[in-house]
Amino acid sequence: MSSYSILIGLSLAVILSYLFNLASRATRVPSVLLLLLTGIGLRQWAGYQGVDFRVPKTLLEIFGIIGLIMIVLEGALDLRLSRDKVPLIRRSFFAAALMLLAQAAAIGGLLHLWLGASWQTSLLNAVPLVVISSAIAIPSVAGLTGDKQEFIVYESTFSDILGIMLFNFVDQEDFYQGQGLLTFGRGVILILLVAIVSTVVLSFLLGRLREHVKFFLLFAFLVLMYSLAKQLHLSSLLLVLAFGLAVNNADLLLGWLRLRTGWRGFTAEDLAPDLHQLKNITAESAFLIRTFFFLLFGYSITLANLMSWQLLEQGVLIVAVLTALRYLYLRFVAKTDLMPELFIAPKGLITVLLFYSIPTHHILGDVSENILFVVILLTSVLMMIGLIVSHQRQTAAIEF
Repeated sequence: MSSYSILIGLSLAVILSYLFNLASRATRVPSVLLLLLTGIGLRQWAGYQGVDFRVPKTLLEIFGIIGLIMIVLEGALDLRLSRDKVPLIRRSFFAAALMLLAQAAAIGGLLHLWLGASWQTSLLNAVPLVVISSAIAIPSVAGLTGDKQEFIVYESTFSDILGIMLFNFVDQEDFYQGQGLLTFGRGVILILLVAIVSTVVLSFLLGRLREHVKFFLLFAFLVLMYSLAKQLHLSSLLLVLAFGLAVNNADLLLGWLRLRTGWRGFTAEDLAPDLHQLKNITAESAFLIRTFFFLLFGYSITLANLMSWQLLEQGVLIVAVLTALRYLYLRFVAKTDLMPELFIAPKGLITVLLFYSIPTHHILGDVSENILFVVILLTSVLMMIGLIVSHQRQTAAIEF
């Protein structure tokens, strides 16, 4: 293929993704689902044309990692902290934590009984299937308003962070030993300290840099610190969330710092001119990375491998268990409205990244990328149903 052919293909992919976003707002069909199906279609077209291009796993991981960082940052930059938001944040945190533990135990138990694998191996393969993907949830709830939207943004972000923490905890060599919890606790404390320091440094750079090109320098520092923390098996996504919240709530945090310590450095007014640009560039970058990640992931799926009733039954069983547990929590523990929260728990980018992070000796052949795709597909369809029903209820309430 010529260079111009590749450029034409990349340009068409971005244009198509933009059109999918417009279609998603009108139809409530997740744009991510359309991108995945387009990727599968491209794989079939390439086969008919005799093009044998295989997506390198490393390339998919790189797009996924950068996409996850940008999407969580985009969500954090839209969240405002206030005293009246504390109950909402607390509720979303406990929802993410309890759902993660209960669903991981349930799916891990199924894998343990079904395949006879060890509990550690079963849990490592279960965690990717239960984490809510903020990469899909956050863009999909843009049409919601008020607490419902913020709850889903917080819950999906917390689910990503806690899911990575749980995955790292289960992945420890001393998982079965008493030292495992102590090692994990040290890691949590360390990542909190790193998050505070890195947030101060990044906020200082944002407030003090006067060069025309500086936002991608910030992104480079953020990706660098994220990657270094990840190499130390820390829950580095917390860095991204802390930075986004700090920048978007600089007036509150710097005011508190000035009151407590007499801080006389940069102020919220110093950050204000750049905050709007940062939000725009973050949103544009997240859109671009998300487009190519889901197209490539769809392209990596072989359609023939999906034509299996057993595979579909396994996917339906997993999603049914996840949805049932979520219903029980929302109905009897949280005692909150079920629509659309019950159905907005999609799996996606974080699912693929964690799956690729499973050590070789813990990989279960029966839990493959095909099952991941079926689970992602089914949870996206459920989310679509939830958004459509919620929109119809809002419309009916307005007309009434």
